[in-house]
Amino acid sequence: MTKRAEKAGTAEKIAALRPLYQKDLASGVERFFAPRRTTCPWCASDRLRERIRTTDLVQRKPGAFVIDQCRACGHHFQNPQLTDEGLDFYYRDCYDGLGAKTAQSIFGASSSLKRHRAVARSLRPFTSPDAPPERWLDVGTGYGYFPQIAGEVFPDTVFEGLDQGEGVETAVREGRIKRALRGSFTDLAPSLAGAYDVVTMHHYLEHTPDPRAQLRAAHQALRADGLLHIEVPDPESAYAGVLGRWWLPWFQPQHLNMAPARNLRQALEECGFTVVATERSAAHRPVDLCVAVMFLLSRVTPRGDAPWHPRPPSAAARIGREAMRKATLPAVLAAYGLDLLLSPLSRRIGFSNAYQLFARRT
Repeated sequence: MTKRAEKAGTAEKIAALRPLYQKDLASGVERFFAPRRTTCPWCASDRLRERIRTTDLVQRKPGAFVIDQCRACGHHFQNPQLTDEGLDFYYRDCYDGLGAKTAQSIFGASSSLKRHRAVARSLRPFTSPDAPPERWLDVGTGYGYFPQIAGEVFPDTVFEGLDQGEGVETAVREGRIKRALRGSFTDLAPSLAGAYDVVTMHHYLEHTPDPRAQLRAAHQALRADGLLHIEVPDPESAYAGVLGRWWLPWFQPQHLNMAPARNLRQALEECGFTVVATERSAAHRPVDLCVAVMFLLSRVTPRGDAPWHPRPPSAAARIGREAMRKATLPAVLAAYGLDLLLSPLSRRIGFSNAYQLFARRT
């Protein structure tokens, strides 16, 4: 398919979806939110403060979002939180549908695959070379790129993936995982009891309304002494304060809960796990400055066409968008170069943007 034909096909899809989105938006976005909480969902304290107020910087769907911080335990959470209907609206066409091609290009990029290989290798010390894991479940697997790469490190292991989007089924068709589980982990966990030697959750927990319920589901799905590996954004990263609303891991409106490492360790222990290692340096992904520059530039760049906008952009806006994209590319590349240059230092002085926990089911 030529690039022109592909663009024409995308335009047709957008035109077909526009009436459906506009119908969803006709009565406003307020109905997508639950009532605002006055207490922390992690520790029930009422000592809350607003940390971030922002918009959807990725898809530019309408709406305003607030992240509150609990002064008692440090937990960060979206407040008010999206309802199931709201989550459906804001996730739609992000990872599948109109966003499928972009999502696959990002998750399947060489830098992402290199990162997956490093993560898979980091799990080797926690497995026996004489008895490698038999079954491994990757929760929130998306298009299954992590299990595909982990399979090169653990060739004797059967990898399965769980997700709510259609990407998990694509992962089976394209041979990245052996089995696809589509749905809610907490709903499926009873049927998976004691089935897995390893469960991985990489940048998944922050998307869930109740992270503790996800930990209980992982405990149920694991065999005795099974390994759980978690990677999540670190709300205590110094970058979070420096970059404010432009920090990528806030990622509104999709990130609902962001727990400091101490909170997550305690929750794991309460669920019946023993935390055997915590890692910050290796979890850092050097993209903070680059993405912040992209977000800032998007504020002054004419929007692209999307069905949640009332009408397509004018020809002048399209030309202006393409011109600005080309003009600002050097700034984005320079910021990425600075990310890479500062990365060794960032990992050591509290700027790491994520952390990992390794835990055993006891």
